[in-house]
Amino acid sequence: MQATEIIRRDTAQRRQDTLERLGRERDIWVSTAHPDHGPHQVPLWFLWDGRAVWMCTGANSATVRNARAEPRVRLALPDALDVVLLQGEAECHPAPEVPEDAADAFAAKFGWDPRTEESPYAYLRVAPQTVRAWRSVPELRGRLLMRDGAWLE
Repeated sequence: MQATEIIRRDTAQRRQDTLERLGRERDIWVSTAHPDHGPHQVPLWFLWDGRAVWMCTGANSATVRNARAEPRVRLALPDALDVVLLQGEAECHPAPEVPEDAADAFAAKFGWDPRTEESPYAYLRVAPQTVRAWRSVPELRGRLLMRDGAWLE
């Protein structure tokens, strides 16, 4: 691995960089927990609609079962040198009942429409309540970008 110089970004730049990544990235790690079975973590494709993260997975998956039992989830973009962590509560939508604009945007981004599959799928929507972002130690201070669903200045 090659070392790179980390230049500390201000809050506005971190927010801009975070929003850019949410708009462009394909995968996000989803962490759920079941009251009896403990933590579960999987990568899923996602869509950022400007207010929330939309993901889709099998309607009977552990992720959906866990989110229904305990809706608090954590999400992470997959880069340990440019960390973005989100926390929020997942809302589960059966594919036939998902808002059309979200499902259409998801299908357009990935070229795959879960609503057309034979097996049942569910969409998870997570509006972040907390967002943290940092690049290495110089940015640990000030990593909180969103608190209680509101972006910090």
